[in-house]
Amino acid sequence: MEEKLLSLYKESIDELKSIGIDLKDEKNIGKIDIAFSKRNNKRYGCCRQEKPDTKTAYKVKRKIYYKSYDIHHIEISKWVMELTNEKIKNTIIHELIHCLPECNNHGTEFKKYAKIVNEKLGYNISRLGDKRQDFVDSNLEFKEENLYKYKIQCIDCNQLYYRKKLLKNFIRKYRCGKCNGKLIIIEQKRTL
Repeated sequence: MEEKLLSLYKESIDELKSIGIDLKDEKNIGKIDIAFSKRNNKRYGCCRQEKPDTKTAYKVKRKIYYKSYDIHHIEISKWVMELTNEKIKNTIIHELIHCLPECNNHGTEFKKYAKIVNEKLGYNISRLGDKRQDFVDSNLEFKEENLYKYKIQCIDCNQLYYRKKLLKNFIRKYRCGKCNGKLIIIEQKRTL
């Protein structure tokens, strides 16, 4: 599985280079590495930066921000590898855009590069992914209930909700978002 990730990572780098985004330029971009996330995450991936370039620092309301970093660690969740190669590359390219200067958040620079990639390469880079739709597009069955420990149901409209964690007194404090009815826990999976 790791060979597949590295192969798709190299393909993504080459595709970005074909439209003029060179991520192999360590002098301007920094060093980039990719690996699987060590935690079982709901998210697709993340890009963690190290060693900020102090020459690009600027201050906003007592907080210091950096336009670029010298080291970027891209982590991809293992469940993403079940999707099609296009969906995996979409995730990798999303994280690679974060490695570009001034793109370490989902601000205007990130959106500018995402738009370029979407138009020239035909991807769907966005701030958030739609896990359910990605599973459907990959011809995989999406079972939301497998991702959560608690199954909650509205007494009035039978709307189902799934949660990994429950706050103390959740059932007394919260109501159904659809009809404002009372909620009950109908299933609680045991953890080992």
